[in-house]
Amino acid sequence: MPGQSKSTVVKKLKSTAAASAYQKQWFLGLKERVEAGEDFAYLNADVPMEILRAMDIPFVVNQWWAAICGAKRMATKYYGLLREAGYRDDLCSYCATAFAESLDPDDHRLDQEGKPLGPWGGLPHPTLAITRLTCDCQSKIFELFAKSHGADFYAMENTVARTVPPNWFELAANDWESLYDRDRLDAAVEELKELIGFLEMKTGKLCDRNRLIEVMELINEQERWYKRIRDLIAGTRPAPVTVVDTINAVMQAQWQRGTRWAADHARGLYQEIQAHADKGEGAVPGEKYRLMWIGRGIWHDFGFYQRFEEKYGAVFVWSMYLAMGADAYIRNHVEEDPLRALAARYIGMEDFLHMPPWNSQWYLQQARQNQIDGVVYMVPENCMQAVEGSYFIQRTLEDAGIPVLIFHADPVDARKWNAKTMAGLVEEFIETRVAKARQPEG
Repeated sequence: MPGQSKSTVVKKLKSTAAASAYQKQWFLGLKERVEAGEDFAYLNADVPMEILRAMDIPFVVNQWWAAICGAKRMATKYYGLLREAGYRDDLCSYCATAFAESLDPDDHRLDQEGKPLGPWGGLPHPTLAITRLTCDCQSKIFELFAKSHGADFYAMENTVARTVPPNWFELAANDWESLYDRDRLDAAVEELKELIGFLEMKTGKLCDRNRLIEVMELINEQERWYKRIRDLIAGTRPAPVTVVDTINAVMQAQWQRGTRWAADHARGLYQEIQAHADKGEGAVPGEKYRLMWIGRGIWHDFGFYQRFEEKYGAVFVWSMYLAMGADAYIRNHVEEDPLRALAARYIGMEDFLHMPPWNSQWYLQQARQNQIDGVVYMVPENCMQAVEGSYFIQRTLEDAGIPVLIFHADPVDARKWNAKTMAGLVEEFIETRVAKARQPEG
């Protein structure tokens, strides 16, 4: 089908393959726990998963699972089920994919060859569905998802900043009392206490303060390795690795954050990339232009990022996945007040990613640090939250002399995607704007 043309993807790092293998094995173990009768939670990405990790409650993160479904090219089937059930089939794919999957009677069945019909054998039936009220439709979709699975639905409040510091990424790790309004932090701590109470009541498990501190410190360890990786890539030409490896390696481990495995994997990822850099081995030896990718990953066509390397020497070296790990997650001195440190981690995520000038100033700082020649910015067609002030982001970057290409696509739903057409947009951008911006004046 021309609308679903797909590029070949080449992953080069052993750490990327190791993360994928671990994630599949972990998921099989999770399914066994659920089948044995344990409670199982389905979370949105901005829910403080650290609480569930500390309480040893199995969970899956919505955005990760949507990416798996997208990579397996399930959109045509799933959104067809949405239409049949009387819903629109152009709902935000990150939020709606799991709900659409819950309508699939074949999700946990096997084909004639004994292979599972659902992605990775299908999502186990959750007993808890937890999200935050960060957009108008997300809570309703989660509520419908919970009803479809017979799960308890729990929604956390979201607050909005009244003041915006100029450089949040310089304050987040140590000075969150200056980063946020004090009453906003206070409210978030109370929200965490209510969530803990809900989970303790539903599961019978208790949240231990020392265990929460241990989880938080493991996350700090993991994210510090990501910071070193981000800085290494930023300062090395040619770049020792591209986003094809870093996005997959980082995000698989981010959903496991708070575990010993995730921290060790992050260290191993750094060591592998450092070894390439020490040998002068660039991911693309003919690197000419360094590109920045803003937006969610194109999960159904990851090879798209590599289509411009041979012809143009244009290399995607930056994505938010690694950079957010470096700048947004680290919270030092958690032993003093782990709940407040956790509140300071999660309440700003939507601001950092989706609200200018929080995001626009960060993107500019990152573009400069990573020596970016051009920015390719994918804005989803059907997610208002991910529009994220795209006008202001583009203007901030272009006013600084960094050309930006904005196009609309869906990270999960491949029905409207045509790799050839989209590649043509990027090729024209490289030829007419990126190359021109690199030419000396006069």
